[in-house]
Amino acid sequence: ITIKANSGLSEDEIQQMVKDAELNAAEDKKKLELVQARNSADAMVHSVKKSLAEHASKLDAGEKEKIETALKEAEESLKGEDKADIEAKTEALMTASQKLGEKVYAEAQAAQAAAAGGGAAGGAGAGAAPHEAQASAKPDDDNVVDADFKEVKKG
Repeated sequence: ITIKANSGLSEDEIQQMVKDAELNAAEDKKKLELVQARNSADAMVHSVKKSLAEHASKLDAGEKEKIETALKEAEESLKGEDKADIEAKTEALMTASQKLGEKVYAEAQAAQAAAAGGGAAGGAGAGAAPHEAQASAKPDDDNVVDADFKEVKKG
């Protein structure tokens, strides 16, 4: 008795399927790149909308208008199938929103400096620069050991 695995396909049919897969590989790659471009653009649109909603008051009218225009164009490009257009509109949105990012970053740095200055008032003095306070917070010993302990109270 001889047992053979047989899928019901001839050798010619198998070769044709392999050729079809190879021919479609380029198209599949293009679709994947389009999806990745869309995902990236969608994430950028979401991020900029969120930042704009939170920090629009810090921008002058011209900057805000540029960002809103770039947002609309990026959202419109997402409806199409042109990967190059989506990437170009995403890049334009990134460029337009750069001022907003700078303002948000500057504000975050100022808040961090105020917090570090207030927290370091006891040790380094209230006039210490934030980077000086952070420099003194370095660990003295890099050889850290994890251990369990049990507190014993004598009484």
